Amino acid sequence: MSAHSGTKAVLAALLANLGIAVIKFIAFLITGSSSMLAESVHSLADSGNQGLLLLGGRRSRRRATAEHPFGYGRDRYVYGFLVALVLFTAGGLFALYEGIHKITNPHHIDSPQIAIGVLVVAIILESLSFRTAIRESRAPKGDASWPEFIRRAKVPELPVVLLEDLAALVGLILALFGVGLSALLDEPIWDGIGTAAIGVLLIVVAIILIIETKSLVLGEAASPEAVSRIEKALVGEGITGVIHHRTMHLGPDEVLVAAKVSMAPDSSLADVAAAINAAESRIRGAEPAARVIYLEPDIYQPELREGDQPKLRKGNHPELREGAAG
Repeated sequence: MSAHSGTKAVLAALLANLGIAVIKFIAFLITGSSSMLAESVHSLADSGNQGLLLLGGRRSRRRATAEHPFGYGRDRYVYGFLVALVLFTAGGLFALYEGIHKITNPHHIDSPQIAIGVLVVAIILESLSFRTAIRESRAPKGDASWPEFIRRAKVPELPVVLLEDLAALVGLILALFGVGLSALLDEPIWDGIGTAAIGVLLIVVAIILIIETKSLVLGEAASPEAVSRIEKALVGEGITGVIHHRTMHLGPDEVLVAAKVSMAPDSSLADVAAAINAAESRIRGAEPAARVIYLEPDIYQPELREGDQPKLRKGNHPELREGAAG
């Protein structure tokens, strides 16, 4: 995913949520609906979340330093994790508390028509934001399903905005349900039930985001497709096989590659240097995100027994049986 597409989706969500938060809060002051209060806090929290995502993207572009030699790419993951925590606390827990309070202490809604009108307008605005997030996500999603994209995406912005916008739309429908039934049945408890349902929804979405972004903060390997491209690019021009290798995302668009590779026993120092340099060029050509590469050459020793040698992942050495390397 390009940084531009993620930023565009975040900005669209930010503008929509700021406008929605204002009209929802005005509607709450007029009607006294707890659903409107919960939704206004939800939109305000979402606006803050988009601000955090933009800040994380900006800070992640700082140059590497002696203290942080691999750069600050993971700042985007850290701020994505903060977004999930804010959604859980400021959005979910507050709405759940407000809903329970309204259920135990119900009071009638003033001018429910205003609340319903505001919710309809908010649904339209939120749908536009959600459509932008979906459109910007189609290219990086590829042929994967939406759940797979949420789970496997190495960038925090689009999955976060997608889930936030989806939760916002469902929350608005729940609020419309609560306010509408409260006015239709003259039973204010439905407003509290709608508010509590919004709280549960936000907590569930926040937990999903916390799990996914925590995994990114800890350090995830490159995608299976990227790993396969890197493996294939390693072998050739003096490198006969890959004994083992590791990958890790230093940021959404930067991957660290470390590998131990097998070379012929008669390779000279010049041969080794040329082979390593060529392998680095092939890797960067096959996987542009592989910007930090460390390769350790080793020598295949056919005289050793199979059990005395490290396991070989892949290679094209004619004397190697599958699983034997040095």
